[in-house]
Amino acid sequence: MTGACWRRQSLRRSWTLFREWPQRCTLPCRGRRQKSQDVRERAVKPNPREGPCNTSGNASETASVSDAGAAAEFSAARQVERQEELALLGGGFARIRHQHRSGKLTARERLHILLDRGSFQELDRLVRSRDSPAAQGRTTARGSHVPGDGVVTGHGFVHGRTVFVYSQDFTVAGGSLSEANAGKICKVMDLAIQAGAPLIGICDSGGARIQEGVRSLAGYAEVFKRNVLASGFIPQLSLILGPCAGGAVYSPALTDFVLMNRQHAHMFVTGPEVTSAALGERATRDELGGAAIHCRVSGVAHLAGDDDIAVIQLAKELLSYLPQSAGVSVPRTCTDDPRDREDPVLNRLVPADPHIPYDMHHVLERLVDREEFLEIQPDFAPNMITAFGRVDGHSVAVIANQPQQLSGCIDIDAAVKASRFVRFADAFGLPIITLVDVPGFLPGTQQEHGGIIRHGAKLLYAYTEATVPKLTVIIRKAYGGAYCVMASKQLRGDLNAVWPNAQIAVMGAAAATQILHRNASEETSETQRRAYARDYLHALTALERGYVDCVVQPHKTRLWLANGLMLLQHKQREALREPWPPKKHDNMPL
Repeated sequence: MTGACWRRQSLRRSWTLFREWPQRCTLPCRGRRQKSQDVRERAVKPNPREGPCNTSGNASETASVSDAGAAAEFSAARQVERQEELALLGGGFARIRHQHRSGKLTARERLHILLDRGSFQELDRLVRSRDSPAAQGRTTARGSHVPGDGVVTGHGFVHGRTVFVYSQDFTVAGGSLSEANAGKICKVMDLAIQAGAPLIGICDSGGARIQEGVRSLAGYAEVFKRNVLASGFIPQLSLILGPCAGGAVYSPALTDFVLMNRQHAHMFVTGPEVTSAALGERATRDELGGAAIHCRVSGVAHLAGDDDIAVIQLAKELLSYLPQSAGVSVPRTCTDDPRDREDPVLNRLVPADPHIPYDMHHVLERLVDREEFLEIQPDFAPNMITAFGRVDGHSVAVIANQPQQLSGCIDIDAAVKASRFVRFADAFGLPIITLVDVPGFLPGTQQEHGGIIRHGAKLLYAYTEATVPKLTVIIRKAYGGAYCVMASKQLRGDLNAVWPNAQIAVMGAAAATQILHRNASEETSETQRRAYARDYLHALTALERGYVDCVVQPHKTRLWLANGLMLLQHKQREALREPWPPKKHDNMPL
């Protein structure tokens, strides 16, 4: 479809939305003619309780008072109706057309796609900026007098489940955040916490409203505070579908998942102009804070889509795996995929040689229902897979090493990525499945200087602290400290299994031989390497000491996972919180 056709269709959808919106809102709007007729009827129709009309000399005075009251009522009703019409149009048709020409949808169109049809209930539609356009010589933002003040807030359903939403309107004062604007967002955040329902924020804003000064900054701080208070209690999603700069970036950063539009989304604390003036660095908006940068380099964003619709669909898919809040059971769906399905392909999918790479995605897709899963941050630290899937209808969080990337080694980015994912799953009661094939932590001065010790400790800490069901399968190898970190039994793993040829050791045979027999000849070293592999590169010792619970055949791994989830579905999580020693909170190595 050409760009012109797409824009015409978008404009047509927008116009249809504006015409249909009054029928979907809480206060239905009727036509001017019908309201006028109602007012006239109320003005002239006698009240049957008062008997026949008074035809005395006071009749004309009574009629005048009645007409005046009816006129005032009509005027007030018409004024409210007019304000609602202005609020629905946002910045007006000219700016809506400009939004469409840019390839973006409006704030209300985005909510129309996100929410189930007819479910949206808007809040604070007529809230205005608290700055008067003629406020004692001060300038006001262009468009800030429009009802709604640049953000649409409310609640609705996504796949029949309640969610609270706010959508910034770039057509009104550039979507800038004001005191009133922030008040609307804070109200809907408070309601989301009280109702225990997910919060979705759609960001498309130029930043703080400069004309309001510190009041807009205080509004940002109020939003940040509620992001922190809601963290770990309700899922929070941020959809970046336009600019998000300055202090505004910290609200998405405090939420659980950030989804970006590849074409129009930008996130940065300081823009290209400030960066150039301060440091002399020249960079475009995409190079500084585009979706590609945040998905691959910084790790700020978790998912990305090609346009607004694609991002919204990703958000809806992500929500399907998540509970409503921390106090609600994990969603379970009906599935036609048998829990005892055996897949013989798994028996030959993983090479026996630990140095030969393979794609862990192929293992994962044969273990989950219908071979479907949603990978989180697929482009950031690809040597560590984090994904949501389902096993026997249960939503699960999956963490797996990826031998195709860096041989599956754990580096700084992988440790940070996995530790945050573990903490999210633990906060919302999602069982954690860990698939292990790791040769250790990535060596090198870059990693050591970057703090691999500190960042690797985050993953160890997150797994130890987690009290949700934890099931671990060692697919091929687990060496050194990485064995400990990847949900080992000693870190309170509930069920741990190994595939028949799995290796558990301090290090691989070649590295061990170089240390133990460093002065030996090449022929002797090869003999010693084979002896080390025979004596130490296996899981027998771990099985004998109970560090691993059992050996599971690859083709029966799905059944083992399903049985384990059923066994642990009523696990007493709070009982596992160590009561000793008494403390206010932990001090995680952040």
